[in-house]
Amino acid sequence: MIKRILITGCNGQLGNEMQLKCKDHTQYEYFFTDVFELDITDKKAVADFVRLNEIDCIVNCAAYTAVDKAEDNGLTCHTLNSLAPGYLAEAVEERGGSIIHISTDYVFDGTSHLPYNEQDLPCPNSVYGKTKLEGEQNVAARCSHTVIIRTSWLYSSFGNNFVKTMIRLGRERESLGVVFDQIGTPTYARDLADCIFSVINHGIVPGTYHFSNEGVISWYDFAKAIHRIAGITTCDVRPLHTDEYPAKAPRPYFSVLDKSKIKRTYSISIPYWEDSLRDCLNILVQ
Repeated sequence: MIKRILITGCNGQLGNEMQLKCKDHTQYEYFFTDVFELDITDKKAVADFVRLNEIDCIVNCAAYTAVDKAEDNGLTCHTLNSLAPGYLAEAVEERGGSIIHISTDYVFDGTSHLPYNEQDLPCPNSVYGKTKLEGEQNVAARCSHTVIIRTSWLYSSFGNNFVKTMIRLGRERESLGVVFDQIGTPTYARDLADCIFSVINHGIVPGTYHFSNEGVISWYDFAKAIHRIAGITTCDVRPLHTDEYPAKAPRPYFSVLDKSKIKRTYSISIPYWEDSLRDCLNILVQ
């Protein structure tokens, strides 16, 4: 029975949302950590923390997510995204516990034209994607009660993200270019936090799952929707091809995730992306 939960990366978008949502799930005792409370790249520190605090479940929200910087910082990215999750998994396995590890659509190269399901073969083409896939493999190999949740286009009222950037630039500029040929689905971190608690409350069913909001959209259409809902009318948002917006790390052209498995296994319903965007903008735009 899960009683004590460790949530890593608590200062990030998802970690902050988990802190809010824990108030609705008071049957558990929580330990929220970021790098200053627990360095998850220190194997001994992780083992000691999990043992001394008698952790039953870990939700790993920590990651190196600077996709372009990762191309030049491979070692740091590997340590945090690949090795550290394995340390967490090994430590909680020693207690007979479980881990929920958050991963990414970047484990796919984005060349499909159909939504990716959990049986599709990962084929990352960036340092970030490769290290996240290694992290998945390390976690699954070291803990028998592992749930991996891949998500995409994460945003929140916390931290830095596309939604907040579009609001800021929309207010500062008369025009703005956004790529239209990369297709996927946004994920409101608060909805992902709800999903994680559904997994915990239901009971761990080991495996890999996909989660994002419902629907399909391009980054350009997403930006237009953000401005429309936020009431930003003075900025002209123009569509760009990917090659007009150079980036160091390649992005998936198509990264829509099939959520059938997680909906079926945990009996959850998932909000439509625009409904969740409105909820987030109600917080951001005052």
